[in-house]
Amino acid sequence: MKILGLLRHAKSDWGHSDKRDFDRGLNDRGHRGAHVIGEHIRDHGIKWDKLIASPAERVKLTLRDAVPSLKPEWDERLYLAGTDTIMDVLRESGGDAKAVLLSGHNPGLGDMLFELVAPKNENDLYDEAKVKFPTAAYAVFELDIDDWADLRDDCGVLVHFARPRDLDPELGPEY
Repeated sequence: MKILGLLRHAKSDWGHSDKRDFDRGLNDRGHRGAHVIGEHIRDHGIKWDKLIASPAERVKLTLRDAVPSLKPEWDERLYLAGTDTIMDVLRESGGDAKAVLLSGHNPGLGDMLFELVAPKNENDLYDEAKVKFPTAAYAVFELDIDDWADLRDDCGVLVHFARPRDLDPELGPEY
């Protein structure tokens, strides 16, 4: 069995229209959300063997605020990646890691729910997460594989799902 965590970047800053999408940072609420979800990730207790992430600025800042002790392996393919690319990156980069945390963007991260979870494995967490995978959302899957190279559709169960608004009511429903 392998463990996969997905962490979407926190709320980005749209205040600088002169920046490319790739270079957008986080707004104040994004920094706060990243800190809140980071504390939750640490308290959740999984020891992440590897962190693979998009090199976009908003992902870098999210990880700096949320999981500063983890050193990311940056993969440019993850910038706005779809599920096929995300799966390829995991197959190629998972290595011997038991638990991989991957950080990137929607819609790819949210769509991974539909790829990894077979209808027979859908549960209440899945029902909640499939509605929206918001900024700074954190999901954990148990995967029925022994090697990352064997990653395939329908091999997972969603075992944990958290959003900043679940942890800090002030981050509210619009987060």
